[in-house]
Amino acid sequence: MTASATPATDPSARPLRILTFLKSFDPGGVEKVAIRLAEAWHDGGAVVHVLMGEDRGAMRDTAPSLSYAFCTTAEKPRRWRPSLRLLARLPMTVRQFRPDVIFVAGNTYAGIAVALKLLLGSACPPIVLKVSNDLERADMAPVLRAAYRQWLRIQGRFVDQFVGMAEANRPELTAAFGVTDDRVSIVHDPAVSQAQVRRMARLRSVPAMASGRRFLAVGRLVPQKNFALLVHAFADVACASDELVILGEGPSRDRILQTAAERGVRDQVLMPGHGDPSAWLAQSDLFVLSSDYEGVPAVVIEALAAGLPIVATRCSVAMPELLGAGRFGRLVPRRDRRALADAMRSGAGGPASRAAMQRQALRFTIEAGAPAYCDVFRLLADRAVRQADQSGQRLEDPSQAMSVPYRAQSASTAAAVRRV
Repeated sequence: MTASATPATDPSARPLRILTFLKSFDPGGVEKVAIRLAEAWHDGGAVVHVLMGEDRGAMRDTAPSLSYAFCTTAEKPRRWRPSLRLLARLPMTVRQFRPDVIFVAGNTYAGIAVALKLLLGSACPPIVLKVSNDLERADMAPVLRAAYRQWLRIQGRFVDQFVGMAEANRPELTAAFGVTDDRVSIVHDPAVSQAQVRRMARLRSVPAMASGRRFLAVGRLVPQKNFALLVHAFADVACASDELVILGEGPSRDRILQTAAERGVRDQVLMPGHGDPSAWLAQSDLFVLSSDYEGVPAVVIEALAAGLPIVATRCSVAMPELLGAGRFGRLVPRRDRRALADAMRSGAGGPASRAAMQRQALRFTIEAGAPAYCDVFRLLADRAVRQADQSGQRLEDPSQAMSVPYRAQSASTAAAVRRV
């Protein structure tokens, strides 16, 4: 699907009504980008509602002022997992909020989206799923990969539109989900803002360390990120004055520290927790991504904005495009400790100016991505209107809208989209 600009502020169209849902304010890349998008849609004139599984997480205090609803709070905890809480609450939220479109922030939320479609049937608004992770999943055992492929095909039957984060993802998405090309849109991952890129350009002006090198990694401390591999590679190449900084929180913290102790580099591995990576990006020598699988990693875009050389595993089909075919960093096979260590030892490879890296980062801004998503949303909502019209079931009484295939937009909005 391609789209021409029909911004949410278009006076000829009523504001889009967008519903999205997240498990918590935990600082995962998917959640961080989703909240950033929701804020931009709101600022652009859309009506945005965010259903949260829990009222907690490291991003809670800095979250933008939006319309939130919480399945549970710290005062009223529940034993159900956040995913089950979301699924139990979503049908009622859809009926009350009556969104034009439901935005699914990443692959980890696909199960909730499919279940919601099954629960609501024809009354479900169009669902847009942002594909946030690699679909090949070479990290899985063959039996699990076969089952995962079938699961992707099931998603293809229930999700209305898939959004990839780089053009290189398009063939992978159409094949994996078994959908036609018009059901795949490409919107570059809005991982940074223009102001953030400018700020990072100003920050990176001093050497990282007086002596030695600082290697930096950022991400949730989970097996997907394979920080244990990174610690092994660091131990293979580190001098006594080098250090490895891993920013993030998660269940793998103890295992990572144990690996560092076993390799004799415990004092050189710093794990300061979750926080704004800007200062660390500005004062490091090399950014290292050791993941087994990713989509378009937001932190790599932040490293580009900082002009920081990058070494990364081939964890996604989008990585060569993201790193400018080797101009902005070096790719190594995933789970290859020797290759990762060699790349860390020799650096990121080919020369690239900071200005060129920052221009690459500017392709992935919220200022470009948020309106592009609204284009996708409006076209889907217009399609829902036309389908309801053709079935002869479109109602003028909004209170009856949930008893028929979902009435997504008013006639004025549909007319505005058709004029594009």
